Amino acid sequence: MPTQEPVQQPVTELDARYSSALNPRPGAAEVAATDWAEARRELGTAEIFWLSTVRPDGRLHVTPVIAAWHEGVLYFSTGPAEQKVKNLAHHGHCALTTGTNSLAEGLDLVIEGTAERVADPAVLEAVITAYEGKYGAHINSPEGTFHGMSDAFRKGDVAVFAVAPSTAYGFGRDDGVFTHTRWSF
Repeated sequence: MPTQEPVQQPVTELDARYSSALNPRPGAAEVAATDWAEARRELGTAEIFWLSTVRPDGRLHVTPVIAAWHEGVLYFSTGPAEQKVKNLAHHGHCALTTGTNSLAEGLDLVIEGTAERVADPAVLEAVITAYEGKYGAHINSPEGTFHGMSDAFRKGDVAVFAVAPSTAYGFGRDDGVFTHTRWSF
């Protein structure tokens, strides 16, 4: 499913304090901000995200979720009685994090924003299509880990949230070059 990105693209900044070429080799990449298009591609293909919310007493709550990037928004779901739903009802600000588990290469992303509950049937259908396109058999196959998720979305058996980025960060590593990019929306 093609996605539409917001008309306004983020302001991209390289944070030189945390970006450097360590022992650069001849032909190694220059230190430069990561392009938002590259970050969007990573958001579109990442399978697992870590959702960080804050409990009413101020303690953090971090848990893995699956999520789909669609039309400039990151969508995730959870059971309606889960701790993250309680936290988001108290304070909607959250962060979704994804990336690699490698010191030498990859791009880690942090998306900060405010989670908003989704109830509009048309939006839910678009999110279902995005989830099914991304996770395939995990959702569509009777043997899939999340089989039945699409129907649960439609019936309201799960809470679906949308997080439009307010700020995003990218931490890149490639061939001895480390970058810290900030995108402001």
